[in-house]
Amino acid sequence: MASPSTRPQPSTLSAILRLLRWDKPTGRLILMLPALWSVVLAAQGSPPLPLVGVIILGTLATSAAGCVVNDLWDRNIDPHVDRTRTRPLAARHLSVQVGIGVLLVSLLCAYGLSRYLNPLSFWLCVLAVPVILLYPLAKRIFPVPQLVLSLAWGFAVLIPWAAVTNTLELPTWILWLAVVLWTLAFDTVYAIPDRNDDRRLGVNSSALFFGDYSAQFIGFCLLGTWLLLIWLGLLLFLAFPYWLSLAAALIVWSRQSYQLSLYKPPLQLYGQIFRQNVQLGFVLLLGMILGSLL
Repeated sequence: MASPSTRPQPSTLSAILRLLRWDKPTGRLILMLPALWSVVLAAQGSPPLPLVGVIILGTLATSAAGCVVNDLWDRNIDPHVDRTRTRPLAARHLSVQVGIGVLLVSLLCAYGLSRYLNPLSFWLCVLAVPVILLYPLAKRIFPVPQLVLSLAWGFAVLIPWAAVTNTLELPTWILWLAVVLWTLAFDTVYAIPDRNDDRRLGVNSSALFFGDYSAQFIGFCLLGTWLLLIWLGLLLFLAFPYWLSLAAALIVWSRQSYQLSLYKPPLQLYGQIFRQNVQLGFVLLLGMILGSLL
């Protein structure tokens, strides 16, 4: 087996694709889902296809920028964490200058797409940028940085809804809060395996903050998400497919909460739960589409 020093260096293009996490689509999809939920519900199940295209491309550009800025902030921390030591900036497969260039291209793409939107949506995009750029800093100074990430995720609800209706109504804020709680839940799950590394490096996380009560906190967030989605369905008079999807969510989230409460769950459980939430997100999306149309 070749030693790290003798392994061939990846091409610049390959390293950039890994910097953008395009080799790991799960993280891109879990940001895209709240945006699709929002545009579908705001448009009562029939959103304009060009707007859907802008939303999908916009989430890809925005999540790309978020990944790059995170890796730029953490380029000297990631080499000391097993899960992140092979990231292109951490492994010095890309220079800081290239990383900044990729970040600027991502932001320019997002800006170009935002010009398609109405003024309210555009300015919400502008407000989202500092939250995205400052999230990695929050890990150093704020005890629950996942809350900052969740607020960034929340813009994925506000922007599409405003793009459809040009307003931010009560259902918008209910869905926004549901997404904030959902994001807090799945990102706390994601942070649990890194607790020892984060503690050693002096990096904050919700998994460290809540410690032995992390499973209860995650369960509380998932229950809150589910109850808010019930309220949303009642307000929007959604039909039975939506309620079937919520029944599936209750089963999945209840099982996840139970698994997390067990003594020393297997390490692979955390990644499984993260992926399950993406799959469940698509089930909820289908329920929202059919529940709005029927």
